[in-house]
Amino acid sequence: MYQYFIKPILFLGDPEWIHYFTFSLIKLVNKIPGISQFIRLLYVVNHPKLERELFGIKFKNPVGLAAGFDKDAKLYKELSNFGFGFIEIGTLTPKPQSGNSKKRLFRLPEDKGLINRMGFNNEGVEAAIPRLDKNKNIIIGGNIGKNKATPNNKAVDDYRFCFNSLYPFVDYFVVNVSSPNTPNLRALQEKKPLTELLKTLQDLNNSKEKPKPILLKIAPDLNKDQLLDIINIIKKTNVAGVIATNTTLSRKDLKSSNQFESGGLSGKPLTDKSTEVIRFLVEKSNKAFPIIGVGGIHKPNDAIEKLNAGADLIQLYTGFVYEGPAVVKRINRAILSSNKIV
Repeated sequence: MYQYFIKPILFLGDPEWIHYFTFSLIKLVNKIPGISQFIRLLYVVNHPKLERELFGIKFKNPVGLAAGFDKDAKLYKELSNFGFGFIEIGTLTPKPQSGNSKKRLFRLPEDKGLINRMGFNNEGVEAAIPRLDKNKNIIIGGNIGKNKATPNNKAVDDYRFCFNSLYPFVDYFVVNVSSPNTPNLRALQEKKPLTELLKTLQDLNNSKEKPKPILLKIAPDLNKDQLLDIINIIKKTNVAGVIATNTTLSRKDLKSSNQFESGGLSGKPLTDKSTEVIRFLVEKSNKAFPIIGVGGIHKPNDAIEKLNAGADLIQLYTGFVYEGPAVVKRINRAILSSNKIV
């Protein structure tokens, strides 16, 4: 139904407008008595073999929603009804910011991809807190970043502020220094500033009564030497793990006419690239830390490949847009039927 009726209609409109329209529609529909339960009956797959325990958190299944979809934590409850094992909100910054000028989101239907240059548009971390305070049993990851106006030499203050603000309300943190849409942000992936940033946050984390997992989200465009640096930094700072990967700046082998729009590319063109990064990190670190795999997961086989490459959990974004909510159910069923996944 989604592929042949709903998606063709949704893809007629501006992608960003459609995103917020569907948000409102999902919110409205779930207010109808009995609808949330019906949606869960359609999409949720529960089975002990799907459960994963990672960095002290028990996940009902390994399929999560990646950051960027529910930036301001407005729809995590409703989105969880589609069968996700966890939801990552953000990227959130200390102060509200409108992001880059529109138009800033583009579909690449021939390539099953998206290009975005959103620029961390969000209402600010403190606006999300009252909504997160209502959460009862959904595993939430908090993806945090710096404001555009904050210079890199002050970036640690932004990340510290977001960490302290969100600490009581999320289950794990993600440090986003890999978005290509905030000027100079990716420079924070360099060895010295990244080590200092992660060490500061981990020291802050360890000062809490109950430390929470901190993960680093990395770009798919890092070379092998940079990835080896990432491995060493993770070990040195003792953060919990890595999310691989964010969007790419590459435009290799694309067919869509609008492929040269600036911004980060996600979706099917990223499938192999993100899997290669996962496999490299696993092999070179000797599986020293957990990895959440994200990038180009559209079909169950894409998810199985990520998991077999060494990912412990996976996340969807663009695949959810192109394939519809049933893709979560299909992936979980494929994991259950796969002999390669324990």
